[in-house]
Amino acid sequence: MAGIAESTPGPGTADGRRRVTIRDVADRAGVSVATVSRVLAGSYPTSAGARAKVLRAVEELDYVIDGRARALAGTGPRTVAVVVSSVRSAFYAAVAHGVEQEAAARGRLCMVCGHGGDEARELALVQMMREQRSEFVVLVGGAVEDERYRARLTRYARGLAAAGSRLVLCGRPAPSPDMPVLVVEYDNEAGAYAAVSLLLATGHREILYLGAMPGHTTVEPRIAGYRRALADYGLGPAAERVAGQGLGREEGYTAMRRILADRAGRPDFTAVFAGDDQVAAGAMAALREHGLRAPRDFSIVGYNDDDFAQDLDPPLTTVAIPADELGREAVRLALAEAAERADGAASGTAQQRHVLATRLVRRGSVGPPPGRSPGLPPGPAPGS
Repeated sequence: MAGIAESTPGPGTADGRRRVTIRDVADRAGVSVATVSRVLAGSYPTSAGARAKVLRAVEELDYVIDGRARALAGTGPRTVAVVVSSVRSAFYAAVAHGVEQEAAARGRLCMVCGHGGDEARELALVQMMREQRSEFVVLVGGAVEDERYRARLTRYARGLAAAGSRLVLCGRPAPSPDMPVLVVEYDNEAGAYAAVSLLLATGHREILYLGAMPGHTTVEPRIAGYRRALADYGLGPAAERVAGQGLGREEGYTAMRRILADRAGRPDFTAVFAGDDQVAAGAMAALREHGLRAPRDFSIVGYNDDDFAQDLDPPLTTVAIPADELGREAVRLALAEAAERADGAASGTAQQRHVLATRLVRRGSVGPPPGRSPGLPPGPAPGS
């Protein structure tokens, strides 16, 4: 017999009442348990009268259908999931919003979960989504890529694939080319290259990168873009200045205060490329405490184009990430791939990678170096 399996009743509800079971519904409706199961499954023929009795009994008893059992039977709502480190992050929230909106447009329910950086919680969330038969799980944001991380991600990807689901990495690369994942990311390095090239073209040669995180999949490409831009302007490794320990406003403020303290308030740079807009905001606050303001005394560029960036004083030049579109594209590509597999047009779970472009947003935080007139030539062009 096909239908929905009954869940094992627990000790009761929070207020001490006995938990209502499918058998209680059958007794109230005056039908068999099999009939209740068929009605709740919604995909088996039942008489109109029996259906009305069952639904009335469900409402009167406030019966809660076992979601896991429905998922196992393939009769529950189609769902997708987004797992992020923190729902307070503007970037994570924008990606999750894109996933939710695109999923809703395609008849799916979306679950958004945060793990707070706890690996055990992240594992538990992915396992729960696998048990719930989510069509795919979107894992958002960067991470420090070490052996432990690679092993964890491999476990996620293979476990979901074995359950007929799919792991989608959004905003981060896959640790290995043979991992069965769908990757939807943005051109992180190119965005950094464009930001630093703007500073170089404006005449800056002493450019500080602020916000280092060794091995981090978001930060390392930004530093690579910074270094590539310096090299293309004929500046060797000696011109590199990489500082800071992490992203975020507090990290940017603390790191810049330390740099200024070491140099008696006189920076040995004329421009800052910040790892994100929060780092830029913190650095600007620390520089203001020493009477230094952009773009008069220094120039600064951020990354992300968070909402507050345009409201800083001066408005922050930054790199815009298509966060909402990343989420939407993740849904479109995952569902298209699933449809191709169902139709036999594609087989297996080979890795696929899709890259979206970033965009440089020019505002008022960039000007020529102190003492240089805007009319003076900026120096050699890239590659010269």
